[in-house]
Amino acid sequence: MEMQQVRYFLALSNTLNFTRAAEECNVTQPALTRAIKTLEEELGGELLRRERQHSHLTELGRRMLPLLQQCYDAATSAKSLAKAVQSSDVAPLNVTISNSVNIALLVSPFTELFRAYPGVHLKINRGSPAAVIDALKSGDAELAIAGPLGQAWDRLDVWPLFQEEIELAVNSDHPLARRNEADVSLAQLAAEPVLSRIDWETSEELSRCLSAKGYSPRTAHEVETDQDLLALLEANAGVGFVSLTAPRSSNTRRLKLRDLDVSRIVSVYAVAGRQRSPVATTLLNLLRSADWSTFGVSEPA
Repeated sequence: MEMQQVRYFLALSNTLNFTRAAEECNVTQPALTRAIKTLEEELGGELLRRERQHSHLTELGRRMLPLLQQCYDAATSAKSLAKAVQSSDVAPLNVTISNSVNIALLVSPFTELFRAYPGVHLKINRGSPAAVIDALKSGDAELAIAGPLGQAWDRLDVWPLFQEEIELAVNSDHPLARRNEADVSLAQLAAEPVLSRIDWETSEELSRCLSAKGYSPRTAHEVETDQDLLALLEANAGVGFVSLTAPRSSNTRRLKLRDLDVSRIVSVYAVAGRQRSPVATTLLNLLRSADWSTFGVSEPA
């Protein structure tokens, strides 16, 4: 089946007249008739019943019409997109963001990117630290934004963006939240069920710092994302350690950790030696030049 045959059939289904359909498609009537006949042979039956002034689509023709229309529309869209990409009207960019990075932080850089590239086609994927690295390795992402990824892959280029503290988050009705103090000691958490993050970039450093203080959290539930953690906090299912820029809600309260100094650095990552597209380079520069202090974070140490 050729797209030309589909185009001829769509015109014929609209006019129900071979002469007018041929004029609409700017071809001779014999050429259009041959194309329709070939299409009917491929589909195994008549598409149009020719009855002088009462020509009409057959049952096969009626059933095929929406499918062939969809096929033609998809092919037309694909062709238009390919042409736009080649002419730089559309600039595709794949970015992977860690589950632990609040996308609200990226509104300003994205706004500037859209202004610089009105035709940018941004594809954002979320994932664990391992998924972030896999996306970069496979080429599914040109850039990634995440917390510390360690020495998982030696081909990573890393540009630190900001450093943020780790805090304690509790339900607003929790006894710790009803106190007038803005901080809490680890001793006060001894009996508290702690919500744990699966594949959190900060887990290893946090565990090391807690162990150094002689504190072993009593894990209550495990979640993958900040949004899931926030939902369980709102259900008062325990307390949780979160980054300063993690999503907040009116039903939770943040407390500083009085005797624990732990933080993390959020960075933008790319593959060393791999050529980046102009739009990826632009976003990288926007991220590196952004003023992150408005979020209460500091310059990387």
